[in-house]
Amino acid sequence: MEAVLYVAHGTRVQQGIDEAIQFIEAVKQVVPTAIQEICFLELAQPSIIEGVRRCVSQGATHIAVVPILLLTANHAKEDIPQELAQAHALFPHVTFTIGQPFGIHDKLLDSLEARLSPFSIEPNAHVYLIGRGSSDPTPKRDLSEIAQRLHDRIQRPVDVCFLYGVGPTFEETLQHIQQQNDATPIYILPYLLFSGLLQHHIEKTIHSLQFETANVTLCAPLGYDENVQHVLAQRTHETLQQIQHIKERALHG
Repeated sequence: MEAVLYVAHGTRVQQGIDEAIQFIEAVKQVVPTAIQEICFLELAQPSIIEGVRRCVSQGATHIAVVPILLLTANHAKEDIPQELAQAHALFPHVTFTIGQPFGIHDKLLDSLEARLSPFSIEPNAHVYLIGRGSSDPTPKRDLSEIAQRLHDRIQRPVDVCFLYGVGPTFEETLQHIQQQNDATPIYILPYLLFSGLLQHHIEKTIHSLQFETANVTLCAPLGYDENVQHVLAQRTHETLQQIQHIKERALHG
């Protein structure tokens, strides 16, 4: 029997947990699978192991593991597979198929445009897309591609920076903007799902620099809108299809 296990990142902020669960519950309505469970990679419960246990207790033998991650980095490449290796040791009869993070997707670009739409973006404006960050260089490559595609849509310069990991860092970017000492309109666009602690950190950092000349506007983060729901549903269906392909190969030897 098939199951879907959604793996959200997790946060210490209860509002973030509630928003993630609400988001996933909406997507579950369009996924025709009887067993669907939610778990968290870190900082919240249930854990991945507990999520697997809940699926198995309902009869699951093939679990589609769907990461709710914007970009591919260490969480997708290392942390989730390591957790599933432990789960497989506990439940050796269960097959795990890991789906892809959201990645580069036109629907997400639609949402980024929507975050800018409340503002009249001046012709000389500059947009900075802020990623969570990682020591893995892959997110920088992918977010740079997203920035290029957003540039093609809005015809304004779009650069990237990160809250930690492989740079340029957000702080360095803001300091560079401050040193430019001009009146270029700046739009800060967080590429984040949850508007929690990281968003507050962004707000405080902008405020601490007390820009005198640059006009800096902080936009709403990507969030959990209908476009993001569409992408999660698509990644879930793709992962379930992988399970079907595995079953078909096994059936035909």
